[in-house]
Amino acid sequence: MASGNAPPGFNPPLQARSRAALQRILVAAEQVLAATGFDEFTMAAVADRAGLSVGAIYRRFEGKEQLLNAVKDRLLARVEEDITVALGAVDGGLSEVVDAFTRSLADGFSAGAHVIPHVVGKSRGTESSERSRRALEHIERLFLASAMAHAGEIRRAEPLAALLVAFRTITAACVHRTVTLHVWPDGISWNRWSQQVADMATVYLTSPEREDRPA
Repeated sequence: MASGNAPPGFNPPLQARSRAALQRILVAAEQVLAATGFDEFTMAAVADRAGLSVGAIYRRFEGKEQLLNAVKDRLLARVEEDITVALGAVDGGLSEVVDAFTRSLADGFSAGAHVIPHVVGKSRGTESSERSRRALEHIERLFLASAMAHAGEIRRAEPLAALLVAFRTITAACVHRTVTLHVWPDGISWNRWSQQVADMATVYLTSPEREDRPA
């Protein structure tokens, strides 16, 4: 976790040993959250899972909310990094960009599906909302930069506006599926789901514009 993104109430480590301990805490927090849910999540349970004292947790985090914000930050940072790598490796046209983005986003969210409903589906305060906004803006810029290189393949009247619609539709669908899949299963693998969503977005982008509906 970069210190520039550190939430208030979190003391970022400076030494390698302390950074390793922090990673143990965050991994343990994810595991406890996945096993117990938000209501039963406690600092003591995280300390026990990490093999550290409760005091060691509180030396880094003021409380439960700050720890949950750090878990969320770690998840979002992984998603941002994975999308950066995936889009940087694309060797193809618009459909390949859409597919790489959708697959990478779905992979990132599915990997954290046991945690994300608890840290994204609930308000974690102003700082947490700001971190989510920054992450969305970052991956939006990555997607637009990659896709606009193939703007000639887009058949909508306003290519940039169309890409924004595609980006927000893909992202919203991925967040919604992650948050609801445990109570509303669909029997579809994440890999197949991402392929279907990418196909829909590509068809939309490469289809001619319809005439405006009458007011």
